[in-house]
Amino acid sequence: MNSSPLRVAALEVAHRFGDAAASFADVDRLLDRAPPDLDLALLPECALTGYVSPAGGFDLSPFAEPIDGPTAAALSALARRRGVAVAGPLVERDGPRLFNALLLHDADGALVGHWRKRHPWYPERWASPGDLGTPVVTLRGARVTACVCFDVHFIADDAPEALADADLLLFPSAWVDDPPGDDARGPLLDGLARRFGLTVVNANWGRGAPRVAGQGGSRVVRSDGTVTRESGGVVAIPGFRAGSHRR
Repeated sequence: MNSSPLRVAALEVAHRFGDAAASFADVDRLLDRAPPDLDLALLPECALTGYVSPAGGFDLSPFAEPIDGPTAAALSALARRRGVAVAGPLVERDGPRLFNALLLHDADGALVGHWRKRHPWYPERWASPGDLGTPVVTLRGARVTACVCFDVHFIADDAPEALADADLLLFPSAWVDDPPGDDARGPLLDGLARRFGLTVVNANWGRGAPRVAGQGGSRVVRSDGTVTRESGGVVAIPGFRAGSHRR
């Protein structure tokens, strides 16, 4: 196992709808603020398409693409150009079905991880439940898995073996406080980190248009409960050591 520190960052991309080029430009700006020797950057859920329209619509089906389409190619190119692994979202089309997906490309641009949201949130009527389970992949010696937003309420029961095997849980979200002002992420993420002895990296949608209760507040939660919060759109943990919690 690689014992060198793994430098991880969550990028809190400001929410915008239907302008992937501008969102990719935001990602580049945030990467410029991240540590220069970064190994892995996580983007929020649906950060490239937007999650909800300014009119309050949740239908993302017009943005759906196959896994070998232009958005995945752009994520691969970004990772390769910046020399950093990138975990980024895809509204994925697979035949007649659509999925709220997360793709992980390594620093060479190779696709090394693929997750589909297992529990679409209630307004996500466009999305089918994910059918890939909760895979764990290895990146620079670290064991990495993921859950997308609403999945966080179920993952401890859905995939306890994956969480026990993982060093890092990637948690991209477009979080909505329900009721407004009641952010349940704190106890949920702290509980997962402590129970399974892993580090949770949460990239949440940034404040944008429309403004929704629950935007912001990206964070990293370590297995001892230590929390690192967003500053300037980036949450960086330069000292994470893969396998450091293992007995």
